[in-house]
Amino acid sequence: MTLPGRRRVTAVKIYCPVSSQTLDAMLGGDASALERDATAAALLAVIRSDNALGDFGLYQGIVEIGIGWESFTPSPEAAPTLGTAGQAALSPTVILTTYAPAEDDIEKALAGLMAAHPWEVPVIELTQVELLIR
Repeated sequence: MTLPGRRRVTAVKIYCPVSSQTLDAMLGGDASALERDATAAALLAVIRSDNALGDFGLYQGIVEIGIGWESFTPSPEAAPTLGTAGQAALSPTVILTTYAPAEDDIEKALAGLMAAHPWEVPVIELTQVELLIR
């Protein structure tokens, strides 16, 4: 048996708040609702623009989409987009995960994601991983 090849990449995981209508539509099977959500559309536009995010050679703009909720409690000093200081809040959320070749400079793309994200403190994870390739 031949062992698969490997590709070192930076995984970029973005916790993206969406409207409750978007989440409800997606849970009901309308995946295209994500494209109509202003925040998600802005973040997807960054991923799909001319940069290394989502670059799989034969395919571009690759992004994995998970559905869920975020919970957080704004501090008294916070200026939350959603929620009230001192009270736990729940936000409908999609988790967008994309990848870029580990050797590529993605700083401009990351700055674009930060600029498009509406939270005062965005949650965007960067992890070095290996993907199997054919």
